[in-house]
Amino acid sequence: MTAGAEPLRSRLRRGERVVGAIVRMPAEDHVEMLALAGLDFVIVDCEHGPADVLALRQHIAFAQLHGMAVLVRTGSHEPALALRALDQGAQGIVAPHIDSSREASELVDAVHYPPLGRRGFATYPRAGGFGRVPAAEHRERSASETLVLAMIESPAAVRAAGEILTTEGVDGYLIGAADLAAASTADDPSLAEAAGSVSATAKAAGVFRTDLVTDVDAARAAFDDGAQLVCYNLTHVLMESFASLLRARP
Repeated sequence: MTAGAEPLRSRLRRGERVVGAIVRMPAEDHVEMLALAGLDFVIVDCEHGPADVLALRQHIAFAQLHGMAVLVRTGSHEPALALRALDQGAQGIVAPHIDSSREASELVDAVHYPPLGRRGFATYPRAGGFGRVPAAEHRERSASETLVLAMIESPAAVRAAGEILTTEGVDGYLIGAADLAAASTADDPSLAEAAGSVSATAKAAGVFRTDLVTDVDAARAAFDDGAQLVCYNLTHVLMESFASLLRARP
């Protein structure tokens, strides 16, 4: 983290609402442009993007130069990638397909050091200042600054949301609308009903809601509806922008 930059989790706990974007590697220039534009955070997508740890390290370093927080979306149940992302300086993990309290606990195990979790401990990677941060300080900083977001992406996850979101160490959630719609049947609640139910559960649990949006109007609506983190789908934003360039053609 850049010296003096307040961790994203601390800002959220103070009640701030933050704006970010999700990018898929390689996107170093996009990361730097988002930071210079003043966005609060970026999610680097290693689920639907190439999960190359060396490239991920470069993305994290670019963002940190400008004080922008980096969260990493891992693939399903990838504790090794979560550990490496955090060791390289990511401030948190966005984990897809968390369908039960057991899987939520496994996520916390992967992300947090003992006694809360079982993540392997080391101070010599980037997050520990290459060994210059004292072990006790590194543990305390990690415990207070690491953000854990569980993705709710199935009817089973919607039904188990109360247990998932009250798991110690889970800070918030993001609904994976595309996966949830694909997994739902006519007997399941609509996407809007499921989102409303999970949002109410999250509010009662005191955890953070993250919404993925495609434009400013949707971002404003998400904040008005109670989201604390709003994240633009940068691929959609860019493709819409590129397509709009054709409007000048006679």
